[in-house]
Amino acid sequence: MVRAAAVQEAPPDPDQIGAWPVPREQIALCGHAQAEAELLEAYRSGRLHHAILLTGPAGIGKATLAFRFARFVLANPDPSADAVREARDLAVPADHSVARQVTIGAHPGLLHLRRPYDEKAKRYRTEITVDEVRRLVPYFGSTSAHGGYRTVIVDPADDLNTNAANALLKALEEPPSQALFLVVCNVPGKLLPTIRSRCRRLDVRPLPPGDVRAALTALGADAEHDGEALNAAADIAHGSIRRALTMLEAGGVGLHKAVADILATLPKLDVPAVHRLADRISGSGAGESYDLFVDLVLDWLSEKVRAEAAAGAPPAVLAGWAEVWEKTGHAIGLADALNLDRKQVVLNLFQDIAEIDRTARARAS
Repeated sequence: MVRAAAVQEAPPDPDQIGAWPVPREQIALCGHAQAEAELLEAYRSGRLHHAILLTGPAGIGKATLAFRFARFVLANPDPSADAVREARDLAVPADHSVARQVTIGAHPGLLHLRRPYDEKAKRYRTEITVDEVRRLVPYFGSTSAHGGYRTVIVDPADDLNTNAANALLKALEEPPSQALFLVVCNVPGKLLPTIRSRCRRLDVRPLPPGDVRAALTALGADAEHDGEALNAAADIAHGSIRRALTMLEAGGVGLHKAVADILATLPKLDVPAVHRLADRISGSGAGESYDLFVDLVLDWLSEKVRAEAAAGAPPAVLAGWAEVWEKTGHAIGLADALNLDRKQVVLNLFQDIAEIDRTARARAS
């Protein structure tokens, strides 16, 4: 008897949040009408730049827009065709053969470069490696079977290590004919200036809460969460659909309220509430909640510095808040690196915030 070969389970997508669709699976696009219109006009003009740098904060839909544009280009290989001239947006029907191939990651005209999966460690690497970028060589070396552009999505370029960035730069400097690079980037300042200079930059803006709420509904989140939770997630998502989904999946809406309630008591500190929160986010299996807490507090500190500056606070006060922000980031990084007690990190953080708040109020009086 011949033993059947074991079926190897595909690794989870690195962009996966719960069971929600990843960017290549999302046919609809909520918001970003201006960016979409610019891409459509650039394509049908016949003067499309070979590399487009899509910039903006993480999770706002840049990768979804990149895949949407790739689908349109692949489904309409002739930019002068009537379908392109008459198109009002970049939509491609979900039942179109190109859309189906892109959704499952099997279209021969699209290469998606991202952090590779480490089979030995059973996890995704922390950076895009040079071997991943070298996939461009056989990809562009083969003959296109569909005509039109051969498209590459780099997602996100922030994850490129030094060697990978240099390999991508070489491809951008000497692009093959009919090559289209869609480079997704959260922080363009981290990219090599030479990469930025070889791309046409398209800034993608954070979504207003109404568009985030609409996106959550389009994804079907209203089937699992009530309207109050969806509205709260949209309001605190800073324009990021990904952040809103993470908030819903990890109980971030309730966590946001708990943090806000504690900070609202400043300069006093509700010590029992702080301990309850610290116990909640520092226990076993609470890693996602702890990460959300870190994001929420760092966001609050950033907003606090901006608000104090706008109100004309003395330099010493601004320096104090900035120091707490920097100290917080350092303490969190150190705790993660050395596997220190996260509960103590949380307690110390609130104590530092309360202390600088008392000092700021004293200097302002």
